[in-house]
Amino acid sequence: MAARDRLPPWHERHRLPNGREVLIRPIRPEDAEPLRAGFALLEPEPTRAPLTGGRDMTPTDAERLARPNPRTEFTLVATDLDAPGEALVAALAYVRTDAAAHEGDFTLLVSRFVAGMGMRRYLLTRIAKWARSRGLGVLRGDLPQDADVLTLADSLGFRRIDGAGDPSLARVALELPRR
Repeated sequence: MAARDRLPPWHERHRLPNGREVLIRPIRPEDAEPLRAGFALLEPEPTRAPLTGGRDMTPTDAERLARPNPRTEFTLVATDLDAPGEALVAALAYVRTDAAAHEGDFTLLVSRFVAGMGMRRYLLTRIAKWARSRGLGVLRGDLPQDADVLTLADSLGFRRIDGAGDPSLARVALELPRR
């Protein structure tokens, strides 16, 4: 690959089973408006609420999510190949750690237009890689109560735990060996 074709860290092109190519990358401030505009398309709905305080996403919410605190937050988005600020956000993986960065909680949202195309698997592996690189001890989050999704989580080493606040969700955790 030529130097000009190399992508920055945490940027990856990913081809979906339908042939569509998306770019997986860290969120940018320019993504705030496209994220806000398409937020209602990201599922599952109960996991959107903690990101917005249980209301529709406001411009302030979108600005906050598009500017994660690099010490305690990490956000990846899957977008089409348009420029930031114009690119549709097809999926979002958000992780927030405790202040000591020992534990992290994730939110994983996928647009209904790319659901069932491996986006959850891909993003779960990416945030697990990030959590390992940060030395987290555990990564937790809520996933849909769907046999395929929970089998996927299990195959990646996640286990079910108590604590999902909504019966349509299952709380999962990935124990990570501490360095």
